Amino acid sequence: MGSQNIQLDKAGKLKHFLSIDGLSKDHITTILDHAETFTSVSKRSSKKVPILRGKTVVNLFFEASTRTRTTFELAAKRLSADVMNINLESSATKKGESLSDTLKTLEAMQADMFVVRHQDSGAAEFIARQVAQNISVINAGDGRHSHPTQAMLDMFTIRKHKKTFTQLRVAIVGDIAHSRVARSEIHALQILGVPEIRVVGPKTLIPTEIGKLGVRTFNSLESGIDKADVIIMLRLQQERMRSALLPSGREFFNTFGLTKEKLRLAKSDVIVMHPGPINRGVEIDSEVADSPESVILQQVTHGIAVRMAVMSLTMGRV
Repeated sequence: MGSQNIQLDKAGKLKHFLSIDGLSKDHITTILDHAETFTSVSKRSSKKVPILRGKTVVNLFFEASTRTRTTFELAAKRLSADVMNINLESSATKKGESLSDTLKTLEAMQADMFVVRHQDSGAAEFIARQVAQNISVINAGDGRHSHPTQAMLDMFTIRKHKKTFTQLRVAIVGDIAHSRVARSEIHALQILGVPEIRVVGPKTLIPTEIGKLGVRTFNSLESGIDKADVIIMLRLQQERMRSALLPSGREFFNTFGLTKEKLRLAKSDVIVMHPGPINRGVEIDSEVADSPESVILQQVTHGIAVRMAVMSLTMGRV
């Protein structure tokens, strides 16, 4: 049974948020609409709403990510939840059996939600199947599989700048093969009706079966971003540069790095995105990262509102 079957309760509403795959356009639009209502909270002098008062959210991170953990923590606190951060990255609690014991201990503390980040694909779903009925699980990134809240904050950012998804040409550039963000983005863009999704990168970093997802593949950045409305640059992990998959970060930048000159090939009102943190001079030139076309810092801001929306909806409070 896929994660999409356990994400929903009997009424078809979100109980867990594990993957974009299997959600309907209504589910995604509902999250985006609720996130819209939460953007105003961030602009108030008092940035809290009482929606999750009395609830306990546990950030269960088996893999380090300061940015993602911080935005989840901030989102939970703005909803007035109590937050526990548990960093299991260096712990021996990595096997299924000991993980179950950890979950039981946290359940005994009356936790209401687990936000899970794990290096293994499927870990969030495994946890969702283990926990008590009253607990919601949110996937904050698992292996190469999925990063659904990143995809949702990116959809929210696109919606802020573009009137409709149904006329867009979106290019996702970089290490497609190892990117959980790319997979989640592709599913979300398809569900929202984007007619042309392109993946752009060297052959060594694009999976051969990617065409089955209904995307167009380009091994040239210039061709891939030609007349694009949205360009999503992916972070290039250092280990790819040290492996045989790429000659060097410098060479990657020369061929696939986004510069102001290359950006002129895209539409005049193009927006440039990046899940962060940026490797300046590897995926993207500083001149582009800091340009009016860049919405990278907006993505971070929107991430808090989107995570507030997901937490509220999965806990059935809005």
